[in-house]
Amino acid sequence: MVTLGHFLLLSGLLMAIGLYGVLTRRNLIAVLMSVEILLNAAALAFASVAAFRDPNLFAGQVFALFIIVVAAAELSIGFAILLNVYRTHGAVTDDAIGEMRG
Repeated sequence: MVTLGHFLLLSGLLMAIGLYGVLTRRNLIAVLMSVEILLNAAALAFASVAAFRDPNLFAGQVFALFIIVVAAAELSIGFAILLNVYRTHGAVTDDAIGEMRG
């Protein structure tokens, strides 16, 4: 039997993996992927709590859908910025972004 605790444990594990990736990676594409893992962990937590609390209400699923839409928009804007950084500096590391600050 799969309980709410299992889903929240998986969500916490995904959150830890995403946070580790954001804090340790220097490649900005890997950082964006880690942010996506963080957002998916939050969506999983919202949807699982809502499903176990009241299966007839869809509030958690609506929040999860909203998170997915925001993640898609963030990903498209992030890749556009990374493409511009790559064209100007020839690399997509955080050092290239630091040079843009002046």
